[in-house]
Amino acid sequence: MFDTHCHLNFKAFKNSYDQVIKDAFKAGVKNIVIPGTDVETSKKAVEIAEKYDGVYVAVGIHPHHANVGADFMSAHLQEIEKLITYPKVVAIGEVGLDKHEYQNTKYEKYVVDNQFINAQKALLTEQIKLAITYKKSLILHNREAKKEILEALIKPAVAKALAGKAVFHCCEPDFELLNFAIKYHIYIGVDGDVTFNQEKQEFIKKVPLDLLVLETDSPYLLPRPPRKPACWRCGRSELLRSKKAYPNKPENIKIIAKFIAQLCGQPVDLIKEKTTENAKKLFFCNLIYGFGATKTGEKQLQQKQGPLNMNAFVNQLQLPK
Repeated sequence: MFDTHCHLNFKAFKNSYDQVIKDAFKAGVKNIVIPGTDVETSKKAVEIAEKYDGVYVAVGIHPHHANVGADFMSAHLQEIEKLITYPKVVAIGEVGLDKHEYQNTKYEKYVVDNQFINAQKALLTEQIKLAITYKKSLILHNREAKKEILEALIKPAVAKALAGKAVFHCCEPDFELLNFAIKYHIYIGVDGDVTFNQEKQEFIKKVPLDLLVLETDSPYLLPRPPRKPACWRCGRSELLRSKKAYPNKPENIKIIAKFIAQLCGQPVDLIKEKTTENAKKLFFCNLIYGFGATKTGEKQLQQKQGPLNMNAFVNQLQLPK
């Protein structure tokens, strides 16, 4: 199994990530991607991945941090660019757009206005450039910003460059997003909330298996496992989603896989096998298709998709007005 999105670089795992990774491996999780959300967590992800086979990194700046000033953000993007050269960095992420009004945030003045959204768009644009320039995959965060994020991705040069190399992390149950993903070959990340969110369940039933990848988003989105036997029903919680069970951990990817198998009427082994295969294509395409690994591999991809015109790409990355 492959946990494509797990924040082992967050404070919840400060003193426990070593055991959490060992437990994940014992549970059958063979690969993990740890995404950054700013420079500090991106560096921490690199530090952790260096210690373990099968653990990889995405580096990037979350849209939550976009409203800190152009000069400050430019300096941070330079730091992210330095981290990209680390061999276990397979993606840029977690990046994207977010219009949600958060109540709890470290920023005293967190206001989702046009200025903030424009700053997010500019930040996303620069990180898309990094992904394409360095031939990395892209982990996309979208919350209540469907229109704007599709505008950023629909430009022909961008869509072409990211085909098969991007994922809608914790994808909102929206069929316009799904149709876009199918058309432009963007993977759909599914998390533990599918086990208790009926809208998400109906959505996942429609996602082609070829586009599905599993993620825990640990320490968040703890899944709800199957009910315990009747003897558990005397004053003890039947659900994993209790305070004692937090934080969520990558070993719980098996719960998500089992639930999706039951939901879609498929063998659980097929779900595990196919989603792992999809994740490897998403993040390890340089090994599977030769993209970026060798000149020969790059030439083969160009024969498949046509050459990427970088001037056209840069021009198309101008922000929508």
